[in-house]
This record gives sequence, C-alpha cells and structure tokens, in this order.
Amino acid sequence: MRWLDGEVALVTGGGSGIGRAVVDRYVQEGARVVVADLSADRLVAVRDELGDSVRTIVTDVRDIEQNKAAVALAESAFGKLDVFVANAGLGDRFIELADMAEGDIGTAYTQIFDVNVKGLVLGAKAALPALVRTKGSFVVTLSNSSFWPDGGGVLYIASKHAALGVVRQLAHEFAPVVRVNAVAPGATRTNITSPSVLGAIENGGPAPAPDNGSEGDSEVERVTPLRRHASPEDHSAAFVLVASRTQGGIMTGTVIETDAGLGIRGLRRVRGGDNLRERVLGGQN
Repeated sequence: MRWLDGEVALVTGGGSGIGRAVVDRYVQEGARVVVADLSADRLVAVRDELGDSVRTIVTDVRDIEQNKAAVALAESAFGKLDVFVANAGLGDRFIELADMAEGDIGTAYTQIFDVNVKGLVLGAKAALPALVRTKGSFVVTLSNSSFWPDGGGVLYIASKHAALGVVRQLAHEFAPVVRVNAVAPGATRTNITSPSVLGAIENGGPAPAPDNGSEGDSEVERVTPLRRHASPEDHSAAFVLVASRTQGGIMTGTVIETDAGLGIRGLRRVRGGDNLRERVLGGQN
C-alpha cells in the first residue's frame, strides 16, 4: 500500500524545486494534490505532466484570501484536505548586513518575513477548519538555516529560526487534533527566489536566485559529512513520512533534518570515516 493512498494535499510553492519534488512524490504515494504557486507558467507544466491527479491555483501566500481559495479548491475538487504543506519561501542571496544598503533593509525584511513567517501563519489559519475536519496535518519546509548560521544572510536565517518557532507553537496549539511537523533540508541543487531589492530581477514577482546550494557540488560535498549535495527529490520521502497517518501518526512538533549530516560535523574533521573502509576491511572487497 502506498503511504498516502486516498489523501488530499495542498503544496504551496509546488511548481518548482523542493515543492515540485514533494508534489511528484505525493502523487506517486497515492495522493491527489492541489499545487499552489506564484507562477502560472510553472503550474501549466505541472498540469501537463501530472494530469487529473492535481489541480493548480496561482497563489500568493502573503494573502489570507488566496490561501483560503487554495484550500477551497482542494475541498471542491477532491472533497477534503488532509495535508497542507507550507513550502513557499524567499531567500536573501546570502547578503550580509554590512553589505546591505540601509534603505533596502526594511523592504527586504518585510518581503522575506511576509513569505517565510506570515505565509506559514496565514496558511495554517486558512487550512485549519479543513484539517480539523479530517484530523489532518500541517507540514512546513524549514531549512538547516532554522538551526545554524551562514546558510543565508541575516534576514533569511532570522526568518527560518522564526518559522521553527511557528512549527513548535502550532504543534502545541493544534494537538491532539491536527499534527504539525517540518522537514529541514540542507544545501540543495535548486533555485530559491529573492526580493528584487537584494539584486534579483523583478519579473511578475521575485526572480530566481541561487539558494544555499549555490556554492556548487564540490564545495557542498567538502563540508557535509555524507559528501552529498542534495537534489530536491532527496528530501521528498521525509515529507511523505510526516504526512502519513499510518507511518508518521505518532509525530507532532517533529523536525526531520535532511541535511547530509550537517549537525554532526566534527571540530577536527568534517567527517571521521573518510578512510573507514580501509581501516575496517583492509584489502577486502
């Protein structure tokens, strides 16, 4: 049996990157999915590839009415909503405070926090009645930047730390009826949008900019214990687990860190097992 058979999910920012990988995996696991994204073009591609398993809606997560419209689409098209995945997010292009123009700080702060923090709260508010009806779950895309510095600039790091607080508080407030969990990816080969004031090009919304995987494969592999620069698909199984009633039903307030072992980097060495095979097996195969 597939882990999400018969479930209905809504994924914000589901047109590309990690969000799109989650949409694809949820469909593979038996779910029907409403895909919400700011880009109409990306949504056309989703519909063309996934057909009747999905419905799509252009959504700005900063607006409560647009969040409510996405939830309403799930209920009208598929009869219910079991899982809301709050995945939409903005980056800050790794710009540090010393390099920010004073006049840009307020604008960038508002744009980033409106998506990364307020967007979560509005999504939860919009979805709560539907999730209470199904005893469903609310899932948030966090980041290694929810725990560690230098996975972005000060605005992104602060917003992701705040998002972790949203997860923990809502898990408390919604228990025992609605579960609230999160996945915290590390460096990933994908793009994340950033406010134009920080240097991106405006194009009907914030434009693509490299995320915390921008250093390239070799650099990310050098600093991660598992020597892995993740693809979006590498994170999708964790999103399935926290959404599944049968496999993740005991979990709430849980954050699964899919970060190639970032949290166990050593002080002397990034990883201790670089020559483990030779030490344990010697010349054996």
